[in-house]
Amino acid sequence: MPRNCHEVASLLLAQYPEPRLALNYANALELLVAVILSAQCTDARVNEVTRHLFMKYRTAADFATADHAALEEDIRPTGFYRNKAKAVIGCCRKLVEEFGGKVPETLEALITLPGVGRKTANMVLGNAFGKPGIAVDTHVLRVANRLGLVSSDDPEEVERRLMGQLPPAQWTAFSNAMILHGRQVCTAKKPKCGECVLYAECGWAGKLSA
Repeated sequence: MPRNCHEVASLLLAQYPEPRLALNYANALELLVAVILSAQCTDARVNEVTRHLFMKYRTAADFATADHAALEEDIRPTGFYRNKAKAVIGCCRKLVEEFGGKVPETLEALITLPGVGRKTANMVLGNAFGKPGIAVDTHVLRVANRLGLVSSDDPEEVERRLMGQLPPAQWTAFSNAMILHGRQVCTAKKPKCGECVLYAECGWAGKLSA
């Protein structure tokens, strides 16, 4: 078992100083849309799509009034494009109707938007607005459980437990670093345990010999 979350955070943030999301975005709206599109899709593929998408749709009103079939075609390469188009249009309609076309800066408001859960909301809060948040995606869920920082498959419980172990100032950087580590080292299949800076801290029964 790891000594504590602070030790893990210290090692991770030394390995990934100033960790950033792999999604490309210029503002909160672009990040919000990009995260919705990233569900079950690689960030690289999302970035390919949004490179053109964000030139075509520049405001929440642009997305809100988009032709549904046209938007589906625009985002088709990200997969599940019908549901994603519905979520993006619905989300942006609510932004226009209830938030003046601006992305709100609170978790409570963000999670009222169609297609936006706590993970997406925390990613936007932390990375677009600089407000502390721990975004629990599949990578954070996997790595936190393997390390023994948590023992739960419930993202909201994991978020709560991790928040309770670290100061708010570290929340966003820590979750970003956990995502990077889960993608690059502590992968779902064939984890690179021999390259892991957390090897000595990890109590995972399935870890490979260094």
